[in-house]
Amino acid sequence: MTALNPIIVIPARMQATRLPGKPLADICGEPMIVHVWRRAMQAGIGPVVVACSEPQVFDAVYAHGGNAVMTDPDHPSGSDRVWEAVEKLDPDRAYDAVVNVQGDLPTLEPSVIRAVFAPLETPGVDIATLVTEITIDEERTNPNVVKAVVSLAPGQRVGRALYFSRATVPANAGPHYHHIGLYAYRRESLRRFVDLPQGVLETREKLEQLRALENGMRIDCALVDTVPLGVDTPADLERARVLLAGYQAKR
Repeated sequence: MTALNPIIVIPARMQATRLPGKPLADICGEPMIVHVWRRAMQAGIGPVVVACSEPQVFDAVYAHGGNAVMTDPDHPSGSDRVWEAVEKLDPDRAYDAVVNVQGDLPTLEPSVIRAVFAPLETPGVDIATLVTEITIDEERTNPNVVKAVVSLAPGQRVGRALYFSRATVPANAGPHYHHIGLYAYRRESLRRFVDLPQGVLETREKLEQLRALENGMRIDCALVDTVPLGVDTPADLERARVLLAGYQAKR
């Protein structure tokens, strides 16, 4: 199989419901989006671009040496924003894989980005994503923790996703897996995905990835050790500041 040539795209928008303006939230003297961009660069798998919907985010990324592109502010999802950015930046189709890194993960380990890209090396995989084993009992029944039904034998680090749900699945004894919303796509798979209408199960569960499964696309999941800190609230932001301050103090 020919090696894939990926590009990393970070969708970012200012209109977050719980933490408006969060791409520009200050963390240790720099905007959050810059921290995410820098960690994506450290993954070392390809160029990194921020897909912006507001000029102030665009300007902040460029001011810190990054690359950004303006996209339609009215996109219904980050996937649509990522696709527009790829098409604008690469009309000659030099990049045949796309890694979608969320813009609110300032403490994300570069190794996790490499992990989500790795399953695309298997022929037939359209989309790759991440899971981690649930170790806190409350998370098994929490509908805000999305569960991935993926068959992983002991020692396996990658398995095929069969379903995603807010319910506690599968039944009976055994591990449950927390889905982590980072994705890597073959470029043609991303094009197909954003062109598909919403699915029945997607609408019911409010989970975009079910659109792919409902239409016969293959999703493989890589197992990682922890859930990255997503910054959705002021409390999350404070935690990120503490973590990154500690990281910088050790350098």
